[in-house]
Amino acid sequence: MPTRYRVAVIGRTGKGNYGHGLDTVWLDFPDRAEIVAVADENEMGRSAAQRRLKCPKAYADFRQMLETEKPQIVSVADRFLDRHRDMVIACANAGAHIFLEKPIAPTLAEADEMVAACEKNHVRCAIAHQTRYSPQANRIRELLATGRIGDLVEMRGRGKEDQRGGGEDLMVLGTHILDLMRFFGGDPQWCFARILQGNDAAGASAIRTGGEGMGLVQGDKAHATYGFPKGVVGTFSTLKAKDGAATRFGLQLLGTKGMIFISMGSLPPAFLVEDPSWGWRGQPKWQPITSAGVGGAEPQKDASLGAGNRAIVEDLFNSIEKQREPLGSLRDGRWTLEMIHGVYASHQKGAMVELPLKMRSHPLA
Repeated sequence: MPTRYRVAVIGRTGKGNYGHGLDTVWLDFPDRAEIVAVADENEMGRSAAQRRLKCPKAYADFRQMLETEKPQIVSVADRFLDRHRDMVIACANAGAHIFLEKPIAPTLAEADEMVAACEKNHVRCAIAHQTRYSPQANRIRELLATGRIGDLVEMRGRGKEDQRGGGEDLMVLGTHILDLMRFFGGDPQWCFARILQGNDAAGASAIRTGGEGMGLVQGDKAHATYGFPKGVVGTFSTLKAKDGAATRFGLQLLGTKGMIFISMGSLPPAFLVEDPSWGWRGQPKWQPITSAGVGGAEPQKDASLGAGNRAIVEDLFNSIEKQREPLGSLRDGRWTLEMIHGVYASHQKGAMVELPLKMRSHPLA
């Protein structure tokens, strides 16, 4: 493989635009990436993107761009999900590796098609779950492996809980939390969930079409319990918070000797409490977890989302050249959707459901 890749970008002005910096990240790799073209169905947005990315070509049709420019890597950057399937499959069939905005698709059936196309064409696809790539996530994995908090027994995650609280929060931001649960705890085996509208069980009248092409969502409160290997239990909850929106967005890891908290981002706040009571017996000592380890000063200065994107791109380069899956692969992205749809499937059934789900269409459809 060449050391410098031909890169193209697909965006959709007014329909998810260019995601969270998935277009401009390539400008940070002048020795590894040459942006050869951008595709955007919106004329004004297309012209603006061409100027911003300093690329020679711009197309209204992403398929024409793939055929003409033959890029080796493509950022499928738009946040709207309704065309992710078409874009990813077209890129895979063109032999182009992919950096894909999350969430990956509205349904598991579409996600299955995307995975199959990438596998058939030996294409690598990395997902924009930036926290998975953070140095703190790696330090926490090391702490778990060495038993610093004892045996992991429980994981507790909460969404951002802003105006999207409930079904939309589960899909848009819950995907980050659920991805981290798997990163630390392995593949979930079952899900039991309850969805509310107000204080009552959500019914058909609480089903609606969510924003950003995400398809059907339900309720303004949701609580899900997952079963992980070794008897570990994980929970995810979200609501439309009257107070404290975004302040609880993160994941707690509870062990027999202590607990860890990690928020979201490329260099997220993270803390260790070495107390088997998880802090309730007295004033807990919160030790920061930095990229240097527990209690160390943070040597890295860039905590921007761009830093997370750069980490993903560097890993994508390496995965292409070493012929391995990215750290956060399309299969990982499909697993988060599996967990999200498990919430709806369990609520509809009124019982626990096994994961992966047998039903690949949307549970609310």
